[in-house]
Amino acid sequence: MTARPQHNGSEAEWTDWRWQMRHRVSTVEALERYVRPTDAERAAIEVTAAVFRWTITPYYASLMDPVDPACPIRQHVVPQAAEVAPDIVGVADPLDEVGHSPVKNLVHNYPDKVAFCVTSECAVYCRYCLRKRMVGDADFMMRKDELREGLAYLRAHPEVRDVLLTGGDPLVFSDANLDWLLGELRSIPHVEVIRLGSRLPVVNPMRVTDGLCEVLARHHPVWLNTHFNHPKELTPEARAACERLADAGVPVGNQSVLLAGINDDADTMRALCEGLVTMRVRPYYLYQAQLIGGTAHLRTPIETGMGILRALRGHTSGFAVPAYVLDTPDGKVPLTRDYVLGRAGDHVVMETTRGTVWAEPNPLPAGYEPPVRLPEIAMPPKARTVPTGAPRFVYAEPA
Repeated sequence: MTARPQHNGSEAEWTDWRWQMRHRVSTVEALERYVRPTDAERAAIEVTAAVFRWTITPYYASLMDPVDPACPIRQHVVPQAAEVAPDIVGVADPLDEVGHSPVKNLVHNYPDKVAFCVTSECAVYCRYCLRKRMVGDADFMMRKDELREGLAYLRAHPEVRDVLLTGGDPLVFSDANLDWLLGELRSIPHVEVIRLGSRLPVVNPMRVTDGLCEVLARHHPVWLNTHFNHPKELTPEARAACERLADAGVPVGNQSVLLAGINDDADTMRALCEGLVTMRVRPYYLYQAQLIGGTAHLRTPIETGMGILRALRGHTSGFAVPAYVLDTPDGKVPLTRDYVLGRAGDHVVMETTRGTVWAEPNPLPAGYEPPVRLPEIAMPPKARTVPTGAPRFVYAEPA
């Protein structure tokens, strides 16, 4: 059992997921109950306030090292000054999700599947979040009539067989609301698979109650992908949550993000993946971090991830090795030599599964020795990319 600060509620309160949500850390004073904030962290909290909210469940805060600001848990959720440093990109929506949304918060970028962002609320706000543009923003919350509009779109599109409920985090819904939504989806004959994307098993595992599992089991097949990034997150509480889901017949996968200084070495990634499979969680994807403005300090060279996968393959169980992928506006691209064509200066060039060519801005740091060397190529004239240029600050619009 993870240690609980004595001043933070009774045992019954601490193990109540709603209490965890109501008592999230969002001020320096609350943070001081768990760690000794550095002067740099205090300054970063102030300077990033207008950029991106921060909030941490008491449970997840209790996992932070109280004195080490380099603690991987702290780096996930405590603001850092680097978030407002100049970056080579300033995009807020690198996957053009808005352009692929025929109705509010429903992203239809693949012919047979959609991502339905059913809420903008999360239990914590990860500093590298793909959807910084929307999470925590009341304008992106979904009223019931807006959820019904999304459901009507799905009913009118029989080619959609796979629906991912994401956000925000769909498990912040009550059991009753989630039961209603799953029931509506299950009433659509052509929807074969329902998936949920949730970080609550990691940051608020108390949410995975017997009642929730009963709701999910009523609407099978239901799959759930969660988001562990570091072995320190593999606590007894998280294990119990994942095992309850598995016992309810919910296959659980994991989608990690490769993050500089957190999990960008083979030993850490092996420990994470091998720990996950002991919890009956299948390592599914390892994502290259997205080009969200203000996250340069967390992004790694693509060669780093390719080297990690090379170190894992053949040196652990095959089902403990995730697929290393980059999400692009033309879908996910496996970062293997089958798809990666080479390096054109500061860009890694790849063919997408749709036959288009994508050039990902991914400069190599000075003095970096890549574990995998990509061939140097000329930039293909037909390559699409994200605009870069003079450094600009987070959320600056591309020139």
